[in-house]
Amino acid sequence: MKFGRKKERPMQLVQTAGRTAAAEFPVQLYTFALFDKVRRTVPIVDAAISKLVRLIGSFQVECADASQQKALDAFLWEVPVGLTGQSVYRFIDSYLDSLLVYGNAVGEIVLDSKGRQILGLWNGKVSEIGVRAGNAPMERQYVLRTPDGETVLPHPERILFSALKPPEGGVYGVSLLQGLPAFADILLRIYECMGQNFDRAGNVRYAVTYRPSADPAEAAYAPERARTIAREWSEGMQAAKHGEIRDFVSVGDVDIHAIGAENLMPLTEVPVRQLLEQMLSKLSVPPFLLGLNWSSTERMSAQQADILTSELEYYRQVLEPVICRIAQMFLRLNGSYTAVRIRWDNINLQDETALAQARLHNAQAAEIEQRIGIAAEDTARSIPASRTLQEV
Repeated sequence: MKFGRKKERPMQLVQTAGRTAAAEFPVQLYTFALFDKVRRTVPIVDAAISKLVRLIGSFQVECADASQQKALDAFLWEVPVGLTGQSVYRFIDSYLDSLLVYGNAVGEIVLDSKGRQILGLWNGKVSEIGVRAGNAPMERQYVLRTPDGETVLPHPERILFSALKPPEGGVYGVSLLQGLPAFADILLRIYECMGQNFDRAGNVRYAVTYRPSADPAEAAYAPERARTIAREWSEGMQAAKHGEIRDFVSVGDVDIHAIGAENLMPLTEVPVRQLLEQMLSKLSVPPFLLGLNWSSTERMSAQQADILTSELEYYRQVLEPVICRIAQMFLRLNGSYTAVRIRWDNINLQDETALAQARLHNAQAAEIEQRIGIAAEDTARSIPASRTLQEV
């Protein structure tokens, strides 16, 4: 009787990764439409996103091989981006904008038909690209959404993809606007109600009431007098539009009052500020950068600037691998396998000022310590001499 050996299962190199078959496209389109609506309808959100993109600052790509530095700099400044853009800096701005709004960003390094030269860079639509696990561990497979279904992209090595703070075990990132649509909906309703109230009460309308007396002669001409009053009042109001002031003169009991003057407009400052505070705390942008003077103390502004600096440093860390891949592919196609390094500019001049003040304070402290040290040495030397004189 022969006993066959039990078949061993192939060992999974990534044991904790999920392997469920994705029948549907992993990213829902309604989420992107929702984030687009929030950005279009709430101006402060659009201003915050634009400021974050601009505050990220510029950078220089340093090549270890000095002979390739000039060619690399020229490529970074002159590479076409899409149909109308130019330079890798323009590409990174659009890439970061998509990363903040949608939580994901996708781009492509476009090569010629022979794959020997970079023709340009392309900012793709995140809503049309999906990411899945490939056959090998840690292998990415990019899927393009088409009207007929899905198509696996044949050259994943040319695709640039980044995710912002993806959850544990997840592939896709979380948008910076996550959680804001509910607050934006309430804020827009408040503004809509404010507009309706101003349409009703802000545009002052008048009620002209003519009360004829009990005299039969006056009552007989009441309709004609009412029409005359209405005509004269209308002409007087129309003349005011052209800067002509007319007085309204009437005979009899005529009462004129503004409609809705007794009603007060609802106060919206407190609820609007509460909603904006929640939104800005999510965006991590200090209010004073958006023209909101909520705090005037210098200490609070410095703390907010430090928080913003840490956020920008995190975004820079997410963008560095993308920039390095673009620069390294250019160098590889030119026959160079040297390493590259990203050197970012300082975020703002406030950092330079703080560093200069710190160096000044350190120099002053060192000078004071040196003086104190010299004085202490002189005192120590004089103590034995004084003791000797006392003993004598």
